[in-house]
Amino acid sequence: MLRKKPTIFTLILVLSLFVSGMVFSADDSVKQTNESTDLQPGDVNVVPLQITGPPEERLNLILLGDGYTAEEMDKFHADVDRNQNVQWSVEPFRSYRNYFNVYVVETPSVDSGISCDPDDGNVRMDTVYNLQYANQCPADALARGITYGSGGAQARNEILANHVAPALGLSPNAQNIQTLALANTFTYGGIGGVHATTSAGSPQGPLVSLHELGHSLGNLQDEYAYRDRGVPGAPHPNSEPNSIHHTRMTSEEMIQREAKWWRWLGEESESGGIIRAADPDGYESGLYNGSNVWRPSLHSMMRHTGFYFDQVSREHMVHRITGMRNAGEMPVSSTPEGEVGESDVLWVETMHPRFHMLDVTWEINGEAVNNTNNSRYLALSALSVEQGDEIKVTVQDRTEFVRDPQHLDGPRMTQIREWIIGEALPEIDVEVKFTNSSSQENALAYDEIAFVQTPNPNDRMLTVTWELNGEELPNPDNSRLLDLSALDLPDGASELTVTVTDPGFSDDSDSITWIVDNGLPTAPRTLSDPLTSLSGDEEHNIYFNEFDMFLDPQDDQPGFVVGELRLNGQGWFNYFGFPDEPEGTPFTFAHSGTDVKELTYGNLGSFGLSIATFERTYTEDDPYGPFIPGFGTHTIEHRAIDATGNIGDAEEFQATVLPGDLPECTDTLSGNINGGLTVKEGVTCLDSAQVRGGLTVENGASLIAFDSSINGGIKTSGGEVIQLFGTTVNGNSAITGTSSNITLAGNSFNGGLTLSQNNQISANEQYGEYGPILSGNDISGKLTCTGNNATVTDFGASNNISGKQSGDCGGL
Repeated sequence: MLRKKPTIFTLILVLSLFVSGMVFSADDSVKQTNESTDLQPGDVNVVPLQITGPPEERLNLILLGDGYTAEEMDKFHADVDRNQNVQWSVEPFRSYRNYFNVYVVETPSVDSGISCDPDDGNVRMDTVYNLQYANQCPADALARGITYGSGGAQARNEILANHVAPALGLSPNAQNIQTLALANTFTYGGIGGVHATTSAGSPQGPLVSLHELGHSLGNLQDEYAYRDRGVPGAPHPNSEPNSIHHTRMTSEEMIQREAKWWRWLGEESESGGIIRAADPDGYESGLYNGSNVWRPSLHSMMRHTGFYFDQVSREHMVHRITGMRNAGEMPVSSTPEGEVGESDVLWVETMHPRFHMLDVTWEINGEAVNNTNNSRYLALSALSVEQGDEIKVTVQDRTEFVRDPQHLDGPRMTQIREWIIGEALPEIDVEVKFTNSSSQENALAYDEIAFVQTPNPNDRMLTVTWELNGEELPNPDNSRLLDLSALDLPDGASELTVTVTDPGFSDDSDSITWIVDNGLPTAPRTLSDPLTSLSGDEEHNIYFNEFDMFLDPQDDQPGFVVGELRLNGQGWFNYFGFPDEPEGTPFTFAHSGTDVKELTYGNLGSFGLSIATFERTYTEDDPYGPFIPGFGTHTIEHRAIDATGNIGDAEEFQATVLPGDLPECTDTLSGNINGGLTVKEGVTCLDSAQVRGGLTVENGASLIAFDSSINGGIKTSGGEVIQLFGTTVNGNSAITGTSSNITLAGNSFNGGLTLSQNNQISANEQYGEYGPILSGNDISGKLTCTGNNATVTDFGASNNISGKQSGDCGGL
């Protein structure tokens, strides 16, 4: 039987004070409830992590932990921190964070880990919620659905009913309660629904959470091309799917019918590509079908965890969030509707998106009241109203995330309150204090809208004063909102203070102080060692087949910092290390990606990063056309998002990935080599060598040179492999009759260069034939290419050629 800890009463007290008007500090509450360090299996402790308003007016996210022992509560909270900061970094959660309350439920388990974990013993564990990968152990190696096992759902429901719901003042089955169980496992997995799960220790665990919230909160569907990993889905039936983000209509048909996402067609997708419909260049597959159905974007959170929700899905998510999921109405508090006096002050209290204001407009007898400047208050005494006049206020969320007028004008995003001039409202006593405010848990983002709320007497407004770094800011409208993006903030951290007073009525006051973070986070990179690097303003490395990138997201404020990367402009992707690898493992980009449990990660080839492994075998007859490995030059951007939501500036580099590999050296030479060098057999490698007197490679021999200099030119005839990287060659050179591989990258040829009668054996059958590789070289003399097996290619890394070009390298 689960025992109820006394600390639950701390939560009840804090929440009751908040609902009655007290500003809530998440930091203070966590300190109070975490003072108990003697939690044991069977105990329950509820920790309010983020409280933004009364539970009945918020979406309440309840974070459960399963498979964490009493000694692992710190690990549980670290997993929660990572999970939540990733969530708050992705739209629309980033902008609508204030629409959520978040509570953490500590319930220590007997065993560490969860049941039937295919990567962790695959045995039955003794945990609170009996989370599992399968009903019976062992589970299949590809099992990924984490479900509640026998008795687990009952334990969850008891905790909700006996511990969480009483504190929130809601029914345990209230539609605005969403649970997410974090499983203490490194193995990828999770499920959606009102009671979602995720693998908290997995590199992708927080992304699974977002994907599952797309299901349970947004009613979104999977965009997978399969139901079972590794098995292509059947074609979709010849009927229009009942889905907001799948279609069989062409763009033309969608526009004609004004259906589905027609308002977004042609926009650059937040998730990669251009938003399309069932067009020849559209994005086929989804709903577990491999073909005959189309999704809006190349990638998305609902196709491959790591990407953003595209605009089509994001719009629906916003609509669901602002309407409190199934409640269908945006919460707005106000002066009670009915009669009000000619000198009363009317008020509305709205929700608070972080990066834009809701619009508040006032009308008298159908005519707009001018110059209210989006005020939440209307002082009737200044407007010469008369008995019987009708007053109306309209609160609207006109976010750029939503384009459908039915959404914008509906009750989920627009609320109206009305009054009639008649009997005056009674005078009321108020306490001079703040009743709500922007979160004090973290610093404020440099471009968010700081807000406070105060008590609302019927005959006046309390006075609000804003100060930045000790200097008072103009506030002619006595606004409770401050657009920080409009201020000339100094770099780094600033101190923002707001004070409420009631001049002429009380000497009391209340103040809140925040740190405003105008220092952007960074994500410094570390790359694997290249074959060579090209000169220029931007880092440009040359690799064979693949390369690694490690990001170290950093910020000068506390909290988990999220890293992101973007490949060739195709949508930002969460940097989580690499699947099934320990924390701190770099992300690997490869010409065809890396297969991990029938999913492919880091794919540089066709279809980008969101690819199922079987899609790498696609040919001309398959939905997307043929898969082509991603040899060539790629641009990779990376950035960070800090705990407060600041998005750092993106840095970028280029990487050219060439087909081939390095032969094993039989001899390695360095230092000075005078009198020339003749390579007669084996594989001779030059490493920072200086050859004086020219270099010759005879039939069947191979030469690999790194960062060397060769004075006197190069002559080869019938060599097997000729590879030069970052090497300077002075004098005319002729590479002829090579039998296997010619790769010249990042070199300087001070003299003519001839490539003739060479045979390049393709290192990748799926990619196909190509000629000698000439990438990123400086060639000051004549370049001649004749009789090679195929056209000489640069793989996107252009050469600087100052002399005349002829033969099949004329197009370089």
